Amino acid sequence: MLIVGCGDVGTLIADAARARGESVACITRTADSAAALQLRGHDARALDLDRARPGVTDFTAHRRIFYLAPPPPTGDDDPRIERFLDAVPAQSGRRIVYVSTTGVYGDCDGDWVDESRPPNPQVDRSRRRLDAEQQLHEWRHTGGGELVILRVAGIYGPGKLPVERLRKQVPMVAEDEAPWTNRIHIADLVSVCEAAMARGMDGTVYNVSDGNPGNMRDYFDRVADLFGLPRAPVVRLADARGLLSAGLLSYLGESRRLDSRRMRDELGVQLRYPNLASGLAACRGDRQPTPT
Repeated sequence: MLIVGCGDVGTLIADAARARGESVACITRTADSAAALQLRGHDARALDLDRARPGVTDFTAHRRIFYLAPPPPTGDDDPRIERFLDAVPAQSGRRIVYVSTTGVYGDCDGDWVDESRPPNPQVDRSRRRLDAEQQLHEWRHTGGGELVILRVAGIYGPGKLPVERLRKQVPMVAEDEAPWTNRIHIADLVSVCEAAMARGMDGTVYNVSDGNPGNMRDYFDRVADLFGLPRAPVVRLADARGLLSAGLLSYLGESRRLDSRRMRDELGVQLRYPNLASGLAACRGDRQPTPT
């Protein structure tokens, strides 16, 4: 097994595989991250896909590949995955599970969205993800191997909550103007990734969420209450443009409700945290503010 982009999610996948006695190789961008993975007992090395083009022999032995590395922070394409795929020779039985984003759907005006919805990314970070998906489909069509794409909702869990924003009292829009949002607990995402590798249908896209959409205002309020912090100040959307970051505003500009029935039906995943209430309850011991 090879994990490319071995951050929080990849580390949990690697830890679980190692506990089962499986051989895991991890690629991360920095030497410090590779060293941290090595301390956990993993075969890890640093490879900066912005600068280095890996050799074909680097990946010949790996038939199961989780690609978790994000695209670059600018542009509308993903040259990182292009460099990676150039180094992955065609091999019978090779499978890539790619973790993408539901942002490729763009703004859906709060509609329910399943995998048949045509992508319509409206910001560059989502265009980069769609470009990566398209490159992977081309790799598959030209005989590279099997492919499963996971379009993942917002990830939350220990260390992945907007605690620091709440401490800084960054405003949030009123509930009647807050968009629909979708989430998945990091532990459940790991289970979905494992199921996609084991049982996902080749060439298939799966929406990944707990199936219980909420709105962004409610999410921030629940996290504030969990940590005993003041709720974020209320601001009208028209005024938010001068107060919030461009990144957060872009999220506020997209509203959709994810239909994740295919994930549950075909992958057979039983979510440990099927809604936000149960997932946040499991984060009660996570008392260290982490910037998001």
